[in-house]
Amino acid sequence: MNTYLAGRTALVTGGASGIGRACAARLAGAGAKVVIADVDGLGAAGAAAEIGGEVRVVDLADPDAVDALDVAADVIVNNAGVQHVAPLEEFPPERFALIMRLMVETPFRLVRRALPHMYAGGWGRVVNISSVHGLRASPYKSAYVAAKHGLEGLSKVIALEGAAHGVTSNCVNPAYVRTPLVEQQVAAQAAAHGIGADEVISRVMLAPAAIKRLIEPAEVAELVAYLCSDAASFITGASITMDGGWTAH
Repeated sequence: MNTYLAGRTALVTGGASGIGRACAARLAGAGAKVVIADVDGLGAAGAAAEIGGEVRVVDLADPDAVDALDVAADVIVNNAGVQHVAPLEEFPPERFALIMRLMVETPFRLVRRALPHMYAGGWGRVVNISSVHGLRASPYKSAYVAAKHGLEGLSKVIALEGAAHGVTSNCVNPAYVRTPLVEQQVAAQAAAHGIGADEVISRVMLAPAAIKRLIEPAEVAELVAYLCSDAASFITGASITMDGGWTAH
């Protein structure tokens, strides 16, 4: 495999499982020294052991803990996230605040502190794992949709400020990916609607998409790795969909 990231350090948030774990493995395969930051210490340790990476056990929703991280990274993959599904009038304000902190403020804090290192080296890659919900809305996901839209705006500002310093910033916008987060949603919706898990996937999750399957984490990781390559050096401020045609409507 092409080790075009040899000598680079990549920080992947939420790298203990799902998309983050796949990204950590793919970037390590490209030669990067990978640091996994996650509240799940056991999962992060397992993921890091597979790739010879390092672990930072941290609550990424805690601003003080985030500010204590060493972020001398050449690549940052902002992936950590959670979901909560409820009508607006029933949505817990504290849950809304936590999601905004984790999925908007934490990327800001990490990138803010990493940019001087990237600027000094004349090279950097910020890849933000957004979502089709960064471009479209769905009912009952007010915090998640708001956070992903916020992340989209932050990514574009990073792109504009970083361009003169060799730093790119982009969003990757997948539809439903086969991850523990999505599996939890499937189970919750199956119980709520009184239907089977397969029906939830086909009738609810995949309804807006032309391609009727879940995305695999490795597919997302492949796009992330490409955005970190020199071949993608002119791609910045972009939101690249992996939504099976969802936003084509």
